[in-house]
Amino acid sequence: MEPSAAPLDTTPDPAIVQPPGANPPGAPREQQQQQQEQLRIGESGQFSEGLEDRGLLESSTRLKPHEAQSYRKKALWVSWVSIIVTLALAVAAFTVSVMRYSASSFGFAFDATLDVLSSAIVLWRYSNAAAVHSAHREYMACVILGVIFLLSSICIVIKAIHDLAKRVLPEVDDFLYSVSVLSGILCTVLAVIKFMLGKVLTSRALITDGFNSLVGGIMGFSILLSAEVFKHNSSVWYLDGSIGVLIGLTISAYGIKLLIDMVPRVRQTRHYEMFE
Repeated sequence: MEPSAAPLDTTPDPAIVQPPGANPPGAPREQQQQQQEQLRIGESGQFSEGLEDRGLLESSTRLKPHEAQSYRKKALWVSWVSIIVTLALAVAAFTVSVMRYSASSFGFAFDATLDVLSSAIVLWRYSNAAAVHSAHREYMACVILGVIFLLSSICIVIKAIHDLAKRVLPEVDDFLYSVSVLSGILCTVLAVIKFMLGKVLTSRALITDGFNSLVGGIMGFSILLSAEVFKHNSSVWYLDGSIGVLIGLTISAYGIKLLIDMVPRVRQTRHYEMFE
């Protein structure tokens, strides 16, 4: 006697009916949302890579032509203001460094000079209205900034180590305080503005320029800190030189990272120099 056939109204086994890779009927909605989010992130990354392959920055899809030109002019204005301000601060800081034997003042003066050069590179980067979205021009500016960062960091570290080896003691006066406070405030404000513009224009060069201004602001306040500490405790004479070494190494690490990221991209976009 043959076994009776299974009833037609029997509920099928979901493990058998469900296609491979599909979510079961009872799958949590959160898991489905996570999968959709990962898909969107992957598509966004592929889209950005496609823009770079065409020699364009991501800002070309975010900004309308008149908006891009407006932000480009703002970047030029900020760069000019940065050049004037940091050049004046560099002269003052070099004066403090020579008169008061301050390694961190020398480091700040060198960083301010670096800020002048980096702002000049940003000026070149956005001098051509037609190249506002040019990836090749952007990456070239970043490579130049990376080289300048490395050279400057070497000079800052050598000067700081020399002062530490010679046990050079910093002198403290009102002029040193004034330069420290003024440079710290102005450089920090410039850094915030550059970061904001760099984010809108998706410009690594502007963000790098902002990073350099931020370092200048930190160094300005560090001069004040080391001088105040030395004033109350002369045994901590090495704080000034140590900050100089730390700042130099930070700039060096950023410059190396910048070159590692940008040199391959310059090679990838070298056929798009027509944007310049």
